Amino acid sequence: MTIRAALYASLAFLAGAAGSSSTPATPPAPAAKKILVARIDTPIHPAAANYLKKVLRSAAQEGATLVVVELSTPGGLLTSTREMTSAILQSKVPVATYVAPAGAQSASAGFFILLAGDVAAMAPGTNAGAAHPVGGEGQELPKTLNEKAEQDARAYIRSLARQRGRNAEKAEAAVAKSVSYTETEAKEAGLIDVIARDVPDLVKQLDGRTVARVSGGSVRLSLAGSRIETREMSKIEKLIGVVSHPNVAYLLFLAGLLGIYFELSSPGAVLPGVVGGIALLLALYAFSVLPVNLAGLALILFAIVLFIAEVKVVSHGVLAAGGAIALIAGSLLLFTGRGEETIYRIDLSIIVPALVLTLAIVALLTWKTLELRMRPARTGAEGMIGQTGRVVEAFSAPGTGRILVQGEYWDADGPPGLAPDDLVRIAGVDGLRVRVERRD
Repeated sequence: MTIRAALYASLAFLAGAAGSSSTPATPPAPAAKKILVARIDTPIHPAAANYLKKVLRSAAQEGATLVVVELSTPGGLLTSTREMTSAILQSKVPVATYVAPAGAQSASAGFFILLAGDVAAMAPGTNAGAAHPVGGEGQELPKTLNEKAEQDARAYIRSLARQRGRNAEKAEAAVAKSVSYTETEAKEAGLIDVIARDVPDLVKQLDGRTVARVSGGSVRLSLAGSRIETREMSKIEKLIGVVSHPNVAYLLFLAGLLGIYFELSSPGAVLPGVVGGIALLLALYAFSVLPVNLAGLALILFAIVLFIAEVKVVSHGVLAAGGAIALIAGSLLLFTGRGEETIYRIDLSIIVPALVLTLAIVALLTWKTLELRMRPARTGAEGMIGQTGRVVEAFSAPGTGRILVQGEYWDADGPPGLAPDDLVRIAGVDGLRVRVERRD
């Protein structure tokens, strides 16, 4: 054996000995299984839709085994409902929709979300259904609009129920007849799969269950030992949800326009401008997610332009009257865009007082502005006309002399013969000289 071969053999022996004497490497521990809980206890609005989509994305990224959507909602916007049901149907992670806690409801839009889950469940003492389309404040819709909205909602609920293998006829009754179901009635009607006391009880009942996915195939839920983690809606998201309500957005918009109008009418007040700017920015955010009709928005902005013009140009109320008409028309049209959401409009009980208050404020500011304009000038050259002065130097034959007025000495032109201490009235101002006349 050569020296080189012997050396290689020795190194190989030492490496093997070292490897056999070392501690075997420990395989990495498997990641703990996780179940995410998304709690929706607000009306269904854009902020709630964004929150749910965020939780579903996180569940897919973190490898969660299940997402539980805990519902307690009176309903809400149709567009947001469609976004949420679509996100649930397309979720890569199985989703269980669960009406809880006891005493909660999943009405109107919430019923659609309940039926969209891979598994639908309810807690004892809850109810779901009453999904007939209504206006934003629960009011009845006009006949033609009501028929259109109802037919659309009925087709939508049938589609959801059939995709999940649930009773489409009973689901449709919740839309057509506003039927509401208790948890027991919903289970017997084939609308839900499980009645569970709480989330741990729901997880226990679902462990080992096989669920069919809309995308095809099925998944066996292996949930034993999973850590339950609740992802709450942040305070900012809840605040955004409140701002996104059409009634709130409308009031913020009017408050913002009034604040800016007040600042333009009375420059230097500062506070109205700051508050108005903040309110207007919040309203513009809400408009970005609501079905805003651009014609309605343009009419409201045109009304404000007319109000400002009324302050700058004396039109004897013509511009203000035109602004009032434009404001009323714009308010009625503001949230009638994107046809499917025409059912969600500003309540008249909000529009009427808001308009009356807005017009009253504008009228008051306009009247104050006109009143100030009608008053005689108090400063500058124009303000001197009519003021009383005292002669300090006698007026010579050409009619020139010197007077004291408002603590200032002025060269003056006036009738000859005026003696010191005589009182005169200012009749005009010509540059740095004044014209005076004898005061009786």
